Amino acid sequence: MEKVDITIIGAGVAGLAIAAQIARPELNIIILEKNAAHGGGISSRNSEVIHGGMYYPQGSLKAVLCVEGRGLLYDIAARNNIPHKKTGKLIVAINSPETEELERLQANAVNNDVHSTRMMTKREIAAMEPNIAAINALYSPQTGIISAHDLMNYYLATAAGKKAHIVYNTSVTGLEKQADGYLVVTNGSRGEKFEFSSGVVINCAGLQSDTIANMLGCRYLLHYCKGDYCGISGIKRGTVRHLIYPVPEKNHTGLGVHLTIDLNGRMKLGPDTEYIERAEDYRVAPDKANRFYQSAGKFLPFLKAENISPDMAGIRPKLQGPGDAFCDFVIKEEFPGFINLVGIESPGLTASPAIARMVEKFLF
Repeated sequence: MEKVDITIIGAGVAGLAIAAQIARPELNIIILEKNAAHGGGISSRNSEVIHGGMYYPQGSLKAVLCVEGRGLLYDIAARNNIPHKKTGKLIVAINSPETEELERLQANAVNNDVHSTRMMTKREIAAMEPNIAAINALYSPQTGIISAHDLMNYYLATAAGKKAHIVYNTSVTGLEKQADGYLVVTNGSRGEKFEFSSGVVINCAGLQSDTIANMLGCRYLLHYCKGDYCGISGIKRGTVRHLIYPVPEKNHTGLGVHLTIDLNGRMKLGPDTEYIERAEDYRVAPDKANRFYQSAGKFLPFLKAENISPDMAGIRPKLQGPGDAFCDFVIKEEFPGFINLVGIESPGLTASPAIARMVEKFLF
């Protein structure tokens, strides 16, 4: 039976970042991806934002890895010509209760070692962003955007340069503990079955990460939380220059329908949050355009209903169910040589290089 040193299940941004970090020419490392290309799921269906790190509870993996990852990510992007931009963002309040929420958020930012944020008055907001409506805002100068595809291509090229191999159209259908590692059972796109032995298995399977973990007796349950986006057209470029976010939703379900600007200057709204059945349905309902208009129009008064149209969707793999309290990332060596990454949602893109370093410490 064929034997490899390390198997990484899933070629999203986390799996590829880990491959880039841990690959060694002397190791036989393979990356298994169920789709025909890498990064086609969660990793490419998001806002492509480099997050500041102010949202998450102090000491949580989401907080610690986001702050560490942000610095690493800007450095990686600058050194390797990965398209990115430090845009800054405003989290806006439209009434007094929301201002109080922003003050709590700023205090949390300081607890998370994010010391660059500052509260802004209505006058300061008007000077920075004259076309938005807010009475106060929390300004995050370290927030930015990055090309997720170019980042993942960089990770994959780095891993391949150190002799790691990626295998597409291959789903893991079984895992079994052996004396010296794990039996990995796979199916190809045409149903062909293949088994091999792996000394280490790293589970980065995204929306299926709970299923993979549970093959070895773990008990995780992911909840699929869909986030739709709408495109914006007919608005003059430069009307808004920063990312504009509302006050976040309770219990960290989502960050609220916000305005992002991509590297081409195109604006879009989203994502919202909607728990769905376990199916990868990426259709966006036509009525979402009007819902987004009603929501975002409160702080983006220049928008008209005809400026907004359905665009794309993503699905978050949440450990946190409807109505539940905050749930952190799971990144742990569940059994010797078996490392789980479960519930890797936002800020997973920002945290990816820090996640990779954390996993490396389990191995070497």
